[in-house]
Parts: sequence; structure tokens; C-alpha cells
Amino acid sequence: MSHSFGIAIESLVAILLMLTIGYCMLLNSRLKRLKADEHSLKATIGELITATEIAERAIGGLKLTVRDVNENLGNQLMAAGQMSQQLKKHLAEGDNVLRRLSRIAIAARPAAEPEPAPAPAAPRISAANAIAAAAQAFSDRRRPDGLAA
Repeated sequence: MSHSFGIAIESLVAILLMLTIGYCMLLNSRLKRLKADEHSLKATIGELITATEIAERAIGGLKLTVRDVNENLGNQLMAAGQMSQQLKKHLAEGDNVLRRLSRIAIAARPAAEPEPAPAPAAPRISAANAIAAAAQAFSDRRRPDGLAA
């Protein structure tokens, strides 16, 4: 009986050893996959680090570009503001000259001549064209002493 009992225990140990070997083989294959995944993960992390460095350099370049654009835009806005002020001054001066020319043209008309009634079908002349025509008529008229009226 002790002989068969020993064989049963030895068989049980052999079965357990075979199960352990099978489990070790399964663990070994999983460890190999894990190592392969570790290498691919390291490669992915390296690529991410490289991409992050490239993005940081690009962001730095964009910050410099934005700073330059802000400076240039500020200078251009100041120049545009100055140009706008100059144009306002020129327009005001032009309006003053236009008013003076209008007064001169009105004063230079002969008092005896009645103003002709405007023709109803005649096209309307813009104020600028009318003033230009009055200025031209004023410059065409001369006094006997050679000065314009």
C-alpha cells in the first residue's frame, strides 16, 4: 500500500509540475508581449517628446511673429491716425476755400441779371461740379486792370 500511495503522490507532484511548467510558459509569452509593448511604448514616448519639442519651438516662433506684427500694426495704426488727422485738416481747408470761392462767385454776379430758372428736365449737377464750374468762370473773367474779378 505504501508503494501505490507513493506513486499517487509522485503522479500528483508530476501533474502539478506540468501545470506549473504550462503556467510558466503562459507567463513567459505574456512577458515577451509586455517587453515588445514596452519597446513600442518607449518609441511612442520618444516620438511624443520630439513632437512636443518641435511644437514648443513653433510656439516660440509664433510668439516672436505676433510680437513683431503687434509692433508693426501699432506703428501702422499710429501712422494711419496721423494721416487721418492730416486728411481732416486738408478737408477743412478745402471746405474753407470752397466757401470763399462760392462767396466770391456769388459776389461777382452782376446784380441786374436775373437768375435763370432751372430747367425742369435738366440733369442735376453735383455740388462739386457746380463749384468747379463757378471757379472756372471766375478765373476766366478779368477786370479791365488785368486782375480777376
